[in-house]
Amino acid sequence: MTLGCPKNAVDSDKVTGSLLADGLAEVDDAGVADVIVVNTCAFVEAARQESIDTILALADAKHDHARLVVTGCMAERHGDELAAALPEVDAVVGFQGEAALGEVALGLPTLRSRESATSRPVGVRDLLELPRSAPRAPWAYVKVAEGCDRACAFCAIPSFRGKQVSRLPEAILAESRSLVEQGVSELVLVAQDLAWYGRDTGEPGSLAPLLRQLDGLSSEGLQRVRLLYLYPSEVKDPLLSTMLELPTVVPYFDLSLQHASRPLLARMKRWGSGDIFSEFIARIRSVRPEAAFRSSFIVGFPGETESDHEALLEFLGEVRLDWAGFFPYSREEGTAAAALDGIVADELMHDRLSECSAVQDPITAAARDALVGSTIEVLIDTVDDEGVLVGRSHREAPEIDGVVRIRGDAVFARPGAMVSARVLDALGPDLDAEPIAVVTDAPVEVRP
Repeated sequence: MTLGCPKNAVDSDKVTGSLLADGLAEVDDAGVADVIVVNTCAFVEAARQESIDTILALADAKHDHARLVVTGCMAERHGDELAAALPEVDAVVGFQGEAALGEVALGLPTLRSRESATSRPVGVRDLLELPRSAPRAPWAYVKVAEGCDRACAFCAIPSFRGKQVSRLPEAILAESRSLVEQGVSELVLVAQDLAWYGRDTGEPGSLAPLLRQLDGLSSEGLQRVRLLYLYPSEVKDPLLSTMLELPTVVPYFDLSLQHASRPLLARMKRWGSGDIFSEFIARIRSVRPEAAFRSSFIVGFPGETESDHEALLEFLGEVRLDWAGFFPYSREEGTAAAALDGIVADELMHDRLSECSAVQDPITAAARDALVGSTIEVLIDTVDDEGVLVGRSHREAPEIDGVVRIRGDAVFARPGAMVSARVLDALGPDLDAEPIAVVTDAPVEVRP
């Protein structure tokens, strides 16, 4: 069970690959599993509570002799506390044990346990280089770096994920090629600070040449590359021009903005302002009018004034992002913000969250309505039981945004194919469409 962000999903794929190599087999029902692994999230209080609720639910569902193992960010950050508070858990494994979880948590006699200590994988950074489990969809997250060098006042991630360590381009390329060979048509690049890739190795700006290398996989079946978690100050040339030029890189900008008020951003120890962000987005739209923009915003950060909040509302109304998420501030021990004054009352914080949604929701709806009647290209993710093709255009990231449902018998396509479709209706975040033609067939069928 994986909780939290796409970066955690990559870790889970690697853990699964490690356990499969140890001789275990996957099952779909927790009630029949002999080993249940929960990869937890600890980013904010709500995520921690979800992790605990999930652990307890799986403890109730497992059979008497099954082992319940907890790993991931919460295990790393609160391991001793978690083990003491949850006697239902058989093992709590931090990052140092994730790459050899079968041996560390389960005591399995594995091939790795017979190798020398220097060759055995240790920790989350080694985990990145292990083989992963087979893809279950025609898209896959690829983590290009681990850790973060920034010191945002609200974020505890660097305290338990560490400083950024970028993977070698050849390792990323090899993993990506393997995924494409197994039927993946869209690669979604992720990291705690994606655009910072290569900075720690003395090669700032090396994400652009990596994208060009990945673009070369288009001859082998890759159709899309998508980038998530972009710190706005780093989205500049050569990265920006490369994103706009390469045919495989979709014009989808997932920007980590957090707020629009310059004084509050400074208090968050963040770069930028609403004016800077607005100008940047307008410049991209002037080149690629079809570009889609997503961001997330913290509401109720300590010291947020009514003027700061109004600046955010004004920014949202003017910039008209395609997608936006709003999250209440969560006080995290060990962060700079934990000691700040100016705490925003919960009731006021939630009022401000409602006001943000009241501005953004009609904007997102209008953006979806504007697509009715247009022709879009949709990557098919799955075919449901009724034969409806379910997929995404460049405007929708997997597991985050809406989907496109293509109904009609004129076109048959399997997951991984690219289909041209005409949008008929917008239903909330989702689109209904009718098929026109298969643009590119799926080269390999992905195992569901």
